[in-house]
Amino acid sequence: MECYHTVYTEGTGEIVEKKSRFIAEVFPVSNEEEAFAHLEEIRKKHWDARHHCWAYVIGRNPAAERMSDDGEPAGTAGKPILEVLRGKKLTDVFVVVTRYFGGTLLGTGGLVRAYT
Repeated sequence: MECYHTVYTEGTGEIVEKKSRFIAEVFPVSNEEEAFAHLEEIRKKHWDARHHCWAYVIGRNPAAERMSDDGEPAGTAGKPILEVLRGKKLTDVFVVVTRYFGGTLLGTGGLVRAYT
């Protein structure tokens, strides 16, 4: 019997860093189409947000992985999200972090910490 870790249901969380608001949403998914359907819903719901950065891990041995920085500096958003999923050894999961810019630049280190 194969054993793996995933999420049971959708979830959300939020942090504020130097007036920028980061809203994370997690979804169980079984394919890329489901992930992108959730992304479109989030883009409609948070139409006025600056960024919708995301990552997913689908399947096992080998897993399909993708990520997007959605306009943030390269490697500061999608990659940290994906690294969290890898570190927790999760699969069949999609995470989107929506950012409302607060007017203060966070720098690359600040962005990586916030998206992580």
